[in-house]
Amino acid sequence: MTEIAYLSATALAARIRTRQVGCLELLEHLLSRVERYNPDLNAVVVFDTERARARAEAADAALVRGDVWGPLHGVPMTFKESYDMEGLPTTWGLPEFAGYRAERDSTVVRRMRGAGVVPFGKTNVPVLLADWQSYNPVYGTTNNPWDLTRTPGGSSGGSAAALAAGLTGLDAGSDIGASIRNPAHYCGVYGHKPTYGVVPMRGHALPGVLSTADISVVGPLARSAEDLEVALDAMAGADGLDADCWRLALPGDQRTDPREFRVAVMLTDRNCAQDDALTSKLQDTVDAIARLGVTVSDSARPAFDTTVSHRLYIQLLRAATSARLGDADLEQQRRIAAEADAEDHGYVPMVARAVTQGHRDWLHAHERRTHLREIWAAFFTEWDLLLCPTAASTAFPHQQEGLRHERTIPVNGHPEPTVDQLFWAGLSSVVYLPSTVVPVGAARDGLPCGLQIIAGHGRDKTALAFAKMLERQIGGFVPPPGYN
Repeated sequence: MTEIAYLSATALAARIRTRQVGCLELLEHLLSRVERYNPDLNAVVVFDTERARARAEAADAALVRGDVWGPLHGVPMTFKESYDMEGLPTTWGLPEFAGYRAERDSTVVRRMRGAGVVPFGKTNVPVLLADWQSYNPVYGTTNNPWDLTRTPGGSSGGSAAALAAGLTGLDAGSDIGASIRNPAHYCGVYGHKPTYGVVPMRGHALPGVLSTADISVVGPLARSAEDLEVALDAMAGADGLDADCWRLALPGDQRTDPREFRVAVMLTDRNCAQDDALTSKLQDTVDAIARLGVTVSDSARPAFDTTVSHRLYIQLLRAATSARLGDADLEQQRRIAAEADAEDHGYVPMVARAVTQGHRDWLHAHERRTHLREIWAAFFTEWDLLLCPTAASTAFPHQQEGLRHERTIPVNGHPEPTVDQLFWAGLSSVVYLPSTVVPVGAARDGLPCGLQIIAGHGRDKTALAFAKMLERQIGGFVPPPGYN
């Protein structure tokens, strides 16, 4: 049954409905793979196996009665550790929350149960979801199934690693700085960052927090583009107080013919040094879609300065995450901001100014963002999508020494600041746009890479339609070797 572990969630659901595999049988198969491979990967870090077995048995019994719970009936699923699941820990990698147990499911978990999944565990994260690696003092380090010496990405690194190794049928992550997109790229799976606000965040927060952070979203990771769409449909829509007064209606997109799409391509930018091997592979993909008949432009761009956009992203991103700072850290940031030259746009002074800015400064930044959103909207009246990288390179070797902003990664044989990759994260995030990452094969180093597909506001289905077309035309998920 090894091959079944690599099927998409929708394919697994189809086999369940046609009685080719039982719900409990499939769960036990994946749990046996977790037992075999997870000790090396450390991707799944919290288990709920007894309740999962009981639910799988109930799912089998429901099918006998002709009762189908939803489009993903009986499919085993994991969730990023940062989601609340009733009775399970939510720590965000912080030891002080190791004893905390969630009292109820998050909205996304509840809705995925409604779609029929069988949740059986939670996947690993970095501390405070704040790294492109996934390690913490509570659960340890997660490794990339393509190369155990390398990161699977972060902060949804456990999610992507578990999917790539065939340990789960589907997973849910979150993204404020490429935390869905980056692991999908590093591990060779699919990920979708929804339009801001489309999927409710309730129950994806530190214990006791109810408000939603700026920029941050939650969404699916999977082994196929169709899985992303099915999961997004299950997750999305008004919740809580909003559910009493509005309904979500994402515009559909039924296009399947490559000739129906118009895309702009931006594979490099001065704000982030790009590895030539990765760029070459992405260019090969662009050349392939052009041969399919997609209208491709290498020069079409939204009419703004990318450096201005990137600086605005850092200002709003670090404002959004500043609530997590302790008093001592905040005071240190005030000193850094006071001592820095106002024209110094290095990462450290930009962060210091961002986390200590006044509300009036934030309002002005938000106004600039709103203008930027209008520029993007004008661009998407002429072009369906913008294609770009997800990160500066393929997965880099583990590095856990020092602070993240002090670390470097090898790009074309030279050390480059890890945080420069925030450029590709922020291009769509600062303006709330949806982005889908699709695997497009291996770079010259043999590691997988993904192409980022940015769509217009609320046009999640357009990005997913293009992702599905790419999957049909040039291929999609490929399992890493050694997990058979």
